[in-house]
Amino acid sequence: MAQSAALLFALEGSRPYGEGVAGRLEWPLAAHEERGFEDGEHKIRPLVDVSRRDVFVIHSLYGSPGSSPNDKLCRLLFMIGALKDAGAARVTAVAPYLCYARKDQRSQPRDPITTKYVARMFEGCGADAVMTFDVHNRAAFENAFRIPTLNIEALPLFVEHFAEVLRDRKVAVVSPDIGGAKRAERFRRALAGALGSEPTAGFVDKQRAGGVISGDLFVGDVRGRMAILFDDLIGTGTTLRRAALKCRDAGAERIYAAATHGLFIGDAPEALGADLFDGIVVGDTVRSALEEAGRLPPHVAILDTSRLVGEAIAVSHSGM
Repeated sequence: MAQSAALLFALEGSRPYGEGVAGRLEWPLAAHEERGFEDGEHKIRPLVDVSRRDVFVIHSLYGSPGSSPNDKLCRLLFMIGALKDAGAARVTAVAPYLCYARKDQRSQPRDPITTKYVARMFEGCGADAVMTFDVHNRAAFENAFRIPTLNIEALPLFVEHFAEVLRDRKVAVVSPDIGGAKRAERFRRALAGALGSEPTAGFVDKQRAGGVISGDLFVGDVRGRMAILFDDLIGTGTTLRRAALKCRDAGAERIYAAATHGLFIGDAPEALGADLFDGIVVGDTVRSALEEAGRLPPHVAILDTSRLVGEAIAVSHSGM
């Protein structure tokens, strides 16, 4: 299939992100219509011929003022359905942040496995593939879907950033919970190659029951080192702050946090203050309410992920 046979859409709320990806690909964004009705319902449709085309639809599924994850998910699903009904050869959903991905297993009797239910919605509307960034549990994400999936890792961007900032310094990479230890270890190994020296590894024990976080165990050598707390997302910031305090008590010289998705919910600005963190680095997969309001703290840096998404789309399209 020729390059001209591909189409790229970006839904409302994700258009700035889509424009960045389109610029990387040197493809124009295709026109579409989104119209709301008085009762809160809406319709969405492409305004160009999509028959026999390879179509990619970008929409990041995080909650934002006036638009919940449910709203965004419905719009993306309805757009996929409309594209398939209009004869698209293949439709790939590109959700830089995938909602409901954290509930991927039963922790209590009769718990929902929401990741699986969301997967069925995508399949039911006709999606042929789903791309996302640094999903919470890669194995659970892949197993939930019966269509091709791609979990893009932002790890190369974080390696590039910290290799420049922390070159010639002693570094430690710490997972703020045991569940993320494998993710942090992949980052530690990649960073070691870029730095030319081996960062130490560490983790903090975290148990959650009934919304209460507990666990006092800290493992790792951070004394006199630049400690990087590495995770997939930042919500309220309480998990990262708790881990950062452990690192400070263990003698870390400076403390940084890195996560692909910066939600910055609730009291996150206070939890992630410069009194404890020397720097916080996130991807641009989420445009938080703090960023919208121009209230992001100055020690927060945002990395552009559009190159990685553009590369993934180009590879996917070339394989058609």
